[in-house]
Amino acid sequence: MPLVMVLVALAVILFAVVVSGVKIIRPFERGLVERLGKYHATVEPGLRVIYPYVDKMVRVDMRERVVDVPPQEVITADNVVVSVDAVVFYEATDPQRLIYNVVDFFRAVVKLAQTNLRNVIGELQLDEALSSRDSINTSLRTILEEATDKWGARVVRVEIQRIDPPPDVMSAMHEQMKAERTRRAVVTTAEGQREAAITQAEGEKRSAVLTAEGAKEAAVLNAEGAATATLKAAEAEAEATRQVYAAIHEGRPSADLIAIKYLETLQHMARGQATKIFLPTEATALLGALGGMKELLQAASSDIPASDAQSMNEGARDA
Repeated sequence: MPLVMVLVALAVILFAVVVSGVKIIRPFERGLVERLGKYHATVEPGLRVIYPYVDKMVRVDMRERVVDVPPQEVITADNVVVSVDAVVFYEATDPQRLIYNVVDFFRAVVKLAQTNLRNVIGELQLDEALSSRDSINTSLRTILEEATDKWGARVVRVEIQRIDPPPDVMSAMHEQMKAERTRRAVVTTAEGQREAAITQAEGEKRSAVLTAEGAKEAAVLNAEGAATATLKAAEAEAEATRQVYAAIHEGRPSADLIAIKYLETLQHMARGQATKIFLPTEATALLGALGGMKELLQAASSDIPASDAQSMNEGARDA
């Protein structure tokens, strides 16, 4: 019975030893096998078996990792003390060098980043440091990548989280920013007023031009209408004159009728108080003849003998 218990105990111990020699490497890991304290091999992910108590396996995480660089005070080129905080992203490229070439990789990266942050930002003015984060990140990444290459790691990127100037400098920057924004607002308002004035002037100019063009077109239309009306009136008057002239010729008026109409016309013309009629010599003779004809007509209408009427006509002509 004791022998059986011893065998069982040996079997359990043997099983434990065999199990301790079975290792599973995950996909994002690499295994470093050390045999009797000396580097032996690098194994890929999967089921791996090593000699217990002879071999030792060290797992190395190959995923990208981040190192937080604690805030530190840095003096810029214009002697302003700022607080700078950064983070470094890296990934392992050679697990053997990462384990054997550096004792504490995280601490080494932090100290290296802090030192180079002082150098990079110390060469810049405060305004340049605040506005040139991308260039700072690129410069710091280049420096860290060159230094960490021998450690079997690659710096993927470096990000500056904060650059905090002193409170008094922050207050002055806020005042400067406020003044700049006020200036921009004033300039923008002035430009807007100028554009509005220009637009209004152009609108008034366009309105005046359109008004003048409208008045011109109206005057042209009125002149054309007046000319058309005058032409139509002249045509109508000419047509009336032609009709009267034709009617006179068709009626064949006698000299007596013409003389009577002439006298009636003179009578109408002489009705006005300020009317003055200038009659030439020929017209005076014609009036005398017309006066004699009127006397003849009056005598005829009043049964006066013709001889008396003739003597009256001669007397009037002599006069």
